[in-house]
Amino acid sequence: MHVQEWLDSVPAVAVYAMVALVIGLESLGIPLPGEIVLVSAALMSSQHSDINPIVLGACATAGAVVGDSIGYAIGRKGGRPLLAWLGGKFPRHFSEGHVATAERSFEKWGMWAVFFGRFVALLRIFAGPLAGVLHMPYWKFLIANVLGGICWAGGTTAVIYYVGVVAEDWLKKFSYVGLAAAVLVGLASMLLVKRKAKKAQQHDERDAEPVNAGE
Repeated sequence: MHVQEWLDSVPAVAVYAMVALVIGLESLGIPLPGEIVLVSAALMSSQHSDINPIVLGACATAGAVVGDSIGYAIGRKGGRPLLAWLGGKFPRHFSEGHVATAERSFEKWGMWAVFFGRFVALLRIFAGPLAGVLHMPYWKFLIANVLGGICWAGGTTAVIYYVGVVAEDWLKKFSYVGLAAAVLVGLASMLLVKRKAKKAQQHDERDAEPVNAGE
């Protein structure tokens, strides 16, 4: 089956559920590519009328808020030992250096760290559990969490959806022009690289001649 046909066969409900689940698990503290999944789904929504971008953004926001809240509860209950355990399981993401950097951000910025952390891959994983470990008041965390989730999930969905629609229309009108331009740029780049490589080789040969003569 062709990839495009397979994408057409994926039910919209499955796309909504997958986006909410992956983003929720990432927000909970599990290193997953939530942003990549959201961007891919938003691009799909720009090409498939059955995937509603508004519903998609709402599902992504819900996954972010719920996942962060669960992560907050786990972090508040688990405390420092939880971070040590996560460091053993996911040393690439929860190393002592990463934890210290995230902790300094929370101590310095408070609620803003939760809000803007939604837009940073590392802090997006840390935000919920670390806010719980540091005993940030839940009402503050919830406000920053909801606002950050809406801006990140809704904003990302809207921008990628619009870019996808515009790009599809542009490619329909100028596909052959774009293909020709890409070929010309590729050929020009290849010739330029070859020319520079040839000049470098000639330069090396000239530098080597005095050495050989002296020998």
